[in-house]
Amino acid sequence: MPFVHELLNYRSVAVVGMEKNCGKTECLNYIIRRMPLDGRRVCVTSIGLDGERTDQVTRTPKPEIVLREGMFFSTSETHYRARRMVSELVDVSDETTALGRLITAKVVSEGKVILSGPSSTASLRRWMDGLSSGFGIDLTIIDGALSRKSSASPAVSDAMVLATGAALSSSLSTLVDLTAFCVGMIRLPLAETHPDTARSVTVSSMAPDVEICEDTERVDVTGALTDRLLARLTQDGGLDRYEVVVEDFTRIFVTPGQYRSFVRAGGRLRVRRRTVLLAVCVNPLAPNGYRLDSELLCARLSDKLQIPVYDIKRHEA
Repeated sequence: MPFVHELLNYRSVAVVGMEKNCGKTECLNYIIRRMPLDGRRVCVTSIGLDGERTDQVTRTPKPEIVLREGMFFSTSETHYRARRMVSELVDVSDETTALGRLITAKVVSEGKVILSGPSSTASLRRWMDGLSSGFGIDLTIIDGALSRKSSASPAVSDAMVLATGAALSSSLSTLVDLTAFCVGMIRLPLAETHPDTARSVTVSSMAPDVEICEDTERVDVTGALTDRLLARLTQDGGLDRYEVVVEDFTRIFVTPGQYRSFVRAGGRLRVRRRTVLLAVCVNPLAPNGYRLDSELLCARLSDKLQIPVYDIKRHEA
């Protein structure tokens, strides 16, 4: 599929799932299988934990992560010792997790590994900077963890692939709407780089009280944008006079209903930094065995999002 080759235009790409069992690991494995490696150094890691044989919550089987010869990977000491492959150790980092220090290695012969990489965005960024300068890594692929959208933040990764599926909702229309809302947040327009600070106010979700003057043109949100804060701004009125600005889409924690109320009241939401959404992948099978029509799901999503949508398993079959 074309989006795999598009990854080569970026230094870092995050693969993020909207919910557990949405096919994120299948998508990651597909990228790994199809990634051109000639003359390129590609490294794979996870912000969280992925690659176990069994889901620790649902107790259902999970796809394991298979890395190809020549690839690099980073994982904790605990999971490095448990790898099922031949690899060459290249670095032991000062960065530590609950499972030990971070180990970076090169795959000598194809095999399986559990990835448990940097546990925070700050340590992930430091690790990536060290890889690029110390080992000449051309592309880092980050396996995003459940509810950890931060791996897709523009502060960490240049681009992303989104995985969605029937695990999010067994209703096709609801699934399409929820995915479209998420994509809408990813695609929010950029705010002005150098605003007029005299006409800007700053507000925090921790202290949502703010006085907005009639000449205010911009409200900068520090931290997370929540339903509570958005509701406060909506209720105060005057949204048509100014725009609300957050750091990036990973700081947005609002429900579609509250966001619609904000927009209907004249609200405009902007971001300081954007990431590039390369593709959306779907898993039509829910953990309870319910299956949506894959072809219809891809068609509806593609029409709504105006972006390529793929069912990895159906495509390869």
